[in-house]
Amino acid sequence: MVEKVLRGDTNAFSAIIKATEGLVAQIVFRMIANEEERKDIAQDVYMKAFNKLGGFKFQSKLSTWIGQIAYNACLSYLEKKRLVLPGNSHREDDTMEEGLEALSSKTDYALNSEPEKLISQKELSAIMQSAIEKLSPVYKTMITLYHHEDLSYEEISQITQLPAGTVKSYLFRARKSLKESILAKYKKDEL
Repeated sequence: MVEKVLRGDTNAFSAIIKATEGLVAQIVFRMIANEEERKDIAQDVYMKAFNKLGGFKFQSKLSTWIGQIAYNACLSYLEKKRLVLPGNSHREDDTMEEGLEALSSKTDYALNSEPEKLISQKELSAIMQSAIEKLSPVYKTMITLYHHEDLSYEEISQITQLPAGTVKSYLFRARKSLKESILAKYKKDEL
């Protein structure tokens, strides 16, 4: 596909966009709150990808490379607007990683139970989404890439240009923050 685009085949680039638009949307929509800015940034991502395609070295998946462009475009926007950046205002207490796993196991149980339990699963999903939206842009992105896009630590590391250990640490802190946020709002027995 890359070679076709470099030879001038714009349909090939359209295919690249279709193959990667979900990943780009996840990154941009999790990091950028303003809807108009999201559209501009997503468009800018593909303009940069098109213009830099000749420099793609085939050392990673094309989707990972485009994800990296999206992540960097979002960081640039956040830096320009002086919004929350990685590592700002997050405590480094390393005690629990159970938040998502506990909620996930309850979700699995709800899916295998009677109709009333399905309602509980939907409520739990809404609670999780609300808590995720309150995370910093970088933490939201980490959670999304790992849990929704099923990317590995290494792929997230390539996209964000952060060491895999930092990615793991950010994911740990994001999960911990989610757990604390949910437990602060709801009593344990309500979940």
